[in-house]
Amino acid sequence: MFTGLIQSIGQVRALKQQPRSAQLQISSSLVNEDLQLGESIAVNGACLTVVSWDNSSFTVDVSPETLNCTTLGHLKGDQLVNLERALRLSDRLGGHLVSGHIDCIATVKRRYEDQNAIRFEFSVPQEAIRYLVEKGSVAIDGVSLTVNKVGTDMFSVAVIPHSLEMTTLKDCREGSQVNIETDLLGRYVERLLHRDKNQPKETNVDFDFLAKNGFL
Repeated sequence: MFTGLIQSIGQVRALKQQPRSAQLQISSSLVNEDLQLGESIAVNGACLTVVSWDNSSFTVDVSPETLNCTTLGHLKGDQLVNLERALRLSDRLGGHLVSGHIDCIATVKRRYEDQNAIRFEFSVPQEAIRYLVEKGSVAIDGVSLTVNKVGTDMFSVAVIPHSLEMTTLKDCREGSQVNIETDLLGRYVERLLHRDKNQPKETNVDFDFLAKNGFL
């Protein structure tokens, strides 16, 4: 589990493509800390497992599913990536709960200045739109952000200068593709509300319950 607060920007050292999978080597300052074999690191929002490391870089395996759902298979040598180590129970939750399981890839439709922020508009697949709500949370390449506006096939966010400078979002331009993870809680709520009606009722959670308890 992660928070969406990027801890470091790494640089791709090598991407070894295999028939249906890949291995990714990334140079990063994180390896100077207490990095451990087998721990999870979010790379551009995707949760990956450290399989080896040295004094300046770490290596992760990328599964076929991850290649299909993310932009990781298109990374180039020396390209910068957002990195976050897994959340510890004692850490502050400054962003929102991020699982590191990418839902889809979105494309930057528009980037423009708005006072002290940079606004991004993204086109996103229809199946992901239902999990995006105004003032809700979304992780974009692993960065926790607040959704400003949602349309039929798009959403927008505003990024303050600090977040822009500390992440790879500063390099995003029109046409750039990014990894999207929608709010984890929203997916569970939908599962509860749209369960198979032929299955036994296992919960009393419905729209009336949510409205009565202030969730709607």
